[in-house]
Parts: sequence; structure tokens; C-alpha cells
Amino acid sequence: MSSEPPPGSGQQPPEDDPFRKQPPNEPPGEGAGSPYGSEPPPYQGGGGPSGGPGGGPYGGDPYGGGSYPTDPLAGMPPLADSGKRTLARIIDMILVGVVVWLITWGFDVNEYDVDSDRIEVGKSFWQSGVAAVLYIAYDTVLTARTGQTLGKKLLHLRVANLDNGDTPSAQNSLMRAAVLWIPFAFCCACVWTAVCGGWSFFDRPYKQGLHDKAAKTVVVSTG
Repeated sequence: MSSEPPPGSGQQPPEDDPFRKQPPNEPPGEGAGSPYGSEPPPYQGGGGPSGGPGGGPYGGDPYGGGSYPTDPLAGMPPLADSGKRTLARIIDMILVGVVVWLITWGFDVNEYDVDSDRIEVGKSFWQSGVAAVLYIAYDTVLTARTGQTLGKKLLHLRVANLDNGDTPSAQNSLMRAAVLWIPFAFCCACVWTAVCGGWSFFDRPYKQGLHDKAAKTVVVSTG
């Protein structure tokens, strides 16, 4: 006996992943639809930036890989607030930073170990390498498993593929983490974090950071 409700009951069948984009198998206006309600987002225009035809605010797939029949965000939870994303990232940085400090302290490696008025460049580089590996591993493994780092889980956020709302693959999670953490660890931590993560404050319509754009992901709210 099917567990799905009868047609026209207005109830949705259960889903394994409650945050996954709902499949576009219903006429417009019925079912889960868009995170903006039963209507598409308030986008004005005739398709793409040049006014050409196409679905979605970019006139089709914003990455040039096909055509969306509707807004890519339709059926997804609402996009996460950029301020909450920043707070979640700070929590993650503190958690992993403590582990980096403990490891490097245990091996007597400090970022600014001064000896006879000179900085031990080799030790500094070694600590940066440890930081990059741990940050990338942390972000990749947790994002590929559930779409949530510990910071995102605490603040009810989740990383999702832009095209279908699924949890990103290990490859996409690695790409996302590498773009974010390699520059952070080796050259321009404060500036790169502000630029890469802060991009979501200004990006429209998907509120993506630069690492999201590289992996074709978005961050959505789960509660």
C-alpha cells in the first residue's frame, strides 16, 4: 500500500532529505514550489541579462551548462543570512584553530618563533601547511557528509548544490574548501576571508561566496 497521500490532498510525501529541492513534477502553483511561496521570486526582465529567453534570473543555467526550466532556487529552503554564515565560519575557524595550535605546540612549532631577531620561516610555513590541511579536511568531510560543518549545524545552515539542492559531492566539497582555505592559510588570511566569504553579502541572486561559485553551491537555512 503506497505511503503517499492521495492526489489533491495538499500533503507532501515524505522525503529522505527534508532540505533537498523538491522534484519539478507538479504544475506551477501546486506542491512545495519556491522558497518565496507559490510565486517565483520578484525578478523582472525577459530572461537573461541581455533580455534573451531562458529560465531563471540568468536566462538559463548561470554557469552555461544547460537550461533551468524555472528559478534554480525553486523548491529549496530560503537562502541563509550572510551574517549567520559569517558567524558559523568564525566558529569553525576557532574550532580548527585550536586543533592546529595544539598540534604545532606539541611539535614546538609556532607561527612567530623568534630566535636572534629573526623569524623561523620554515616553522611558519610548516604551521601554515598544517592549518591548510586541517581546514580543508574538516570542511570537505563534513560538507560532503551532511552539508554542515559544526558551525553551520549550530546555526541551522546547510550547503547545497545550486542545481538540485543535494548535499555536494566530495569533489565539489573539496573544490569549495580549497578555494576558501588555501589562500587563507598561506598568504592573506584576513583579506581573503573578507573577500571570499564576504562576497555573499553583495552577490545576487544566490548570495554566493567565491568558494560557492567555484563549487556551484549555495548556503540555505534549515530552520
